[in-house]
Amino acid sequence: MFAYVARQAIYNRKKQVFAYELLFRDGVENCFPDVLPDEATSNMLADSHLTIGLESITFNKPAFINFHEDTLLYRFPATLNPLDVVIEIVETVNVSPELILACQHISDLGYKIALDDYDFSQKWDVLLPFTHFIKIEVNDIDISDENRLEQIKKLKDDGKILIAERVETIEEFDQLLPLGIDYFQGYFLSKPEMVKHRNIEVSVSSVIELVGISVSADFNLNDVNKVFETDLGLSFKLMRFINSPMLNKRHSIGSLSHAIKYLGEVELKKFIALLAIANLKGNKPLELIVSSLRRAQFCKLLGTQMDVKEDPPNGFIMGLFSLVDALLDKPMQDLMSSLPFSDECKDVLCQQRTHGKLAYQYRLCVAFERADWQEIDKLAQTTKIDLPTLFSLYYEASQWAHDMKNTFK
Repeated sequence: MFAYVARQAIYNRKKQVFAYELLFRDGVENCFPDVLPDEATSNMLADSHLTIGLESITFNKPAFINFHEDTLLYRFPATLNPLDVVIEIVETVNVSPELILACQHISDLGYKIALDDYDFSQKWDVLLPFTHFIKIEVNDIDISDENRLEQIKKLKDDGKILIAERVETIEEFDQLLPLGIDYFQGYFLSKPEMVKHRNIEVSVSSVIELVGISVSADFNLNDVNKVFETDLGLSFKLMRFINSPMLNKRHSIGSLSHAIKYLGEVELKKFIALLAIANLKGNKPLELIVSSLRRAQFCKLLGTQMDVKEDPPNGFIMGLFSLVDALLDKPMQDLMSSLPFSDECKDVLCQQRTHGKLAYQYRLCVAFERADWQEIDKLAQTTKIDLPTLFSLYYEASQWAHDMKNTFK
């Protein structure tokens, strides 16, 4: 059976994750693979390499799953829990009498149906009575077109929940909010708001010092204490990270010297880097921090596979700061001029270096987020890390980031 799945977040109007769309490498057009119905259980990602449940990918959020025509007609996996999944009908289906009956049957079973890439064509009208969600690409929403705005209003009046797809910038997100769009899918969170450069001078000095500690090959406790003595709040936050129940269930740690003895210098450097990124969050959505955490842990795990020396933890820190431009609404190149990263790390984050172990780690992060199967295959060959291991590491990093996020609230 299959095991290779990526996901893309669907956000609500407050930029919080509402659901995930699952993308299947082994399915046509990322659809649910064409397997026998009795093979498609709730633990549908099990095979000889991995055993992972749906909840391990979506963390108990709804899963939007694309289904192509044959699966809907002949092989629909009715063992999937209708409370956990939304059935997405892709735009390439032939709207036949058989498909209409199949959709009615699926709806009667309690599943919610979404129309993907809805283009306002009349051919979809016969499916609207069974449809809960309607996904519309940004390019099909012309805010200057009165007719299109009226069509959107009618869908809303009919009780349909609207999802805008391919939302790539915060500006697009802001333009769509007044139209009553309910949910948003795209990479807009990972892009800086270039029109809102935040004044971050107050926080930058402490962040630079913290990052400097994290990327240093040495660890001088006296130097570290000097940084934290200037801001007691930093020490409190650091101890909160270290004493997180998810990470430290046995010992209560109350000082830096104790933390070094218990964790070791490398792990403590990672926590100090986490503290630095937490100081930059401001009023940005929590999911942006979760994405940074996932990238950091994924890079760390990849580095282990690549036999990269972990002290200093450059891969972890690079992944952690790979979205700092979106956190601070400033171009990455401007930020790199003030942060004490290595030249290699700066070049990778500014996308000026695409080869080398750090670059491969960064490229794998982006490829997984975008379900770029071709790039993943290419990098698997380049790094000599097989696909089952890559996907296992990515799921492990996702779980770690999910568990860590409460520390940042």
